[in-house]
Amino acid sequence: MTSYASVRPLLFRLEAERVHRRAVRFADLAGAALATAARAGLEIPPPTSPRLERRLLGLTFPNPIGLAAGFDKNAIAPHAWGWFGFGFAELGTVTGEAQSGNPPPRLFRLAEDRAIVNRLGFNNDGAERVAARLVRSLRARPRTPIGLNIGASRSRMGDPEAELADYRESARRLGRLADYLAINVSSPNTPGLRDLQAPDRLGRLVGEVRREVSLLGLGVSAPRVLVKLSPDLDAGAVGEICAAALEAGAAGFIATNTTLSREGCRSPQAGEAGGLSGEPLRPAADRMIARIRGVVGRDVPIIGVGGVARIEHVLDKLAAGADLVSLYTGLVYEGPFLPKRLARALDGEIERRGVGSVADLVGDGSTEAAELRATAR
Repeated sequence: MTSYASVRPLLFRLEAERVHRRAVRFADLAGAALATAARAGLEIPPPTSPRLERRLLGLTFPNPIGLAAGFDKNAIAPHAWGWFGFGFAELGTVTGEAQSGNPPPRLFRLAEDRAIVNRLGFNNDGAERVAARLVRSLRARPRTPIGLNIGASRSRMGDPEAELADYRESARRLGRLADYLAINVSSPNTPGLRDLQAPDRLGRLVGEVRREVSLLGLGVSAPRVLVKLSPDLDAGAVGEICAAALEAGAAGFIATNTTLSREGCRSPQAGEAGGLSGEPLRPAADRMIARIRGVVGRDVPIIGVGGVARIEHVLDKLAAGADLVSLYTGLVYEGPFLPKRLARALDGEIERRGVGSVADLVGDGSTEAAELRATAR
């Protein structure tokens, strides 16, 4: 069987976005077959065990390794991701309006750094079309929870009321189809979007989305709302931002989005504009996870994202305070069955350490919290 390592040099000769489109198309084809199997009661589950399973957000996650938002922007293949080994998948980002995003080229591999720079700009089919697609494909729901990530349409930015209306529209159309909703206020590729992380604006946005979801009349099955934050936030602002989101009804956080920093990068493509993901992001993402955990306590779920490619990276994010761990760029460098390998390796690591479950590996952010208190003084 051909290994991904032998195929990767050939793939890297092709333009990055072209390869990405083909990868999603392959997942679509696999997902169609898997959806048919699921309707017949023959779903192929992801790796799981009592040690790996997590119960969070009113959901059961077969394992804590997830697909991060940005890979399947249009929710093409919700049934495929468990087959690759993911315990959950976050699809999107979806905006209220369909939009083509920024002009290409807009996706760049930084091979020396095992990283990617993207300035895609929320290219997606829009909430109405994505919802119609999911209505068809989710007649039989996969065992893996499906999160839907929502952002603001570029045409609505700059008008606070229009921005809120855009998020509400996406929540209204997608809320019935999501196991959880993620509010994206942290992409660097939509001008003005990161300003929505200001505590007063974020609190109002979370409240509006929560109200829109409540109007769907789903009761206890309504999707929880998470907030995806930037790794570039000032450390001293994290507590106030998290408090505003939680007070407005957020159930947890995703840490983190891509970064504008290029610290440590060596690749010539590092000079491209856009958000950086992959290995160079990993330390900053881990610090942000610990900061959030330190200020919100143990009971608020956190999904850790950024630079995950090896089992050590998973363990570091758990130790920093993440309950679940997502990845995207790691697939580009390690291949499509990376999540399956990571889930199995994590199960073995839990057994080797003699603890009961993955929950026992989640840290409390205490070191980072102490540093934040010292900074505040």
